[in-house]
Formats: sequence, structure tokens, C-alpha cells
Amino acid sequence: MNNITSILILIFLAITFLQSGYDKLFYWKDNVDWLKGHFSKTPLKNHVPLALLNILILELISGILCVVGCIELFVNNGRIFGFYGAVFSCITLLMLLFGQRLAKDYDGARTIVIYFIPAILAVYWLN
Repeated sequence: MNNITSILILIFLAITFLQSGYDKLFYWKDNVDWLKGHFSKTPLKNHVPLALLNILILELISGILCVVGCIELFVNNGRIFGFYGAVFSCITLLMLLFGQRLAKDYDGARTIVIYFIPAILAVYWLN
């Protein structure tokens, strides 16, 4: 039962981060333009493209590790890749949360918490 739950959460995280990474990769300019306004009154205002690249890389790593973790868990009950996918997911979400709080976007920060709960549960279950 725990494997099924872990696989479902890893699929959830993989979809979340791979779709978000895809959006950043293929709509880079739109994302940078929007984020420049979002962070215009923060210390990140001059570092938006670099911060976005950092988040993009972390999202892709998180999503790929979660996909590989699903496969590993399904095939041989292994938990290493899923565990690291969940850990990277938590790190990515914490960075996003920090950005939202810095921009004083408290509704956006609250939304991040909704994603953080299953990610932290995955870390716990796969540890």
C-alpha cells in the first residue's frame, strides 16, 4: 500500500515540475517579463533571469528524479531515486516559497504550501 501511495505522489510531483519546467523553457521571455514585474520591489529585481534559470534546472531535476523514482519503485521496490526526487522537490518548493514571500505574494506562498505537503510526505515515506 505504501508503494502505491509513494508512486502516486511521485507522479503528482513529476507532473507538477515537468509541466512547470516545460512552461519556463518554451515560454522563457513571457516568464521573465512577468517575473520582472513580480519582483520589481525586491532584491531579486536585477537577477530574475538567473533566478528563473536556477528554478528551471531544479524543477527539471525534481521531475526527472520523480519519474525515475516511480519506475524504480514499481520495478524493484527501490526508493533511492524517488527519495531524491522528493528531496529536490522540497528544496525547489522552498525556493519558490522564499520568492513568493520576498515579493509579498502571500496568496502565491500559500499555494506553494499545498504542493509542499505531499512532497514532504514523500520524503518521509521514501526515507
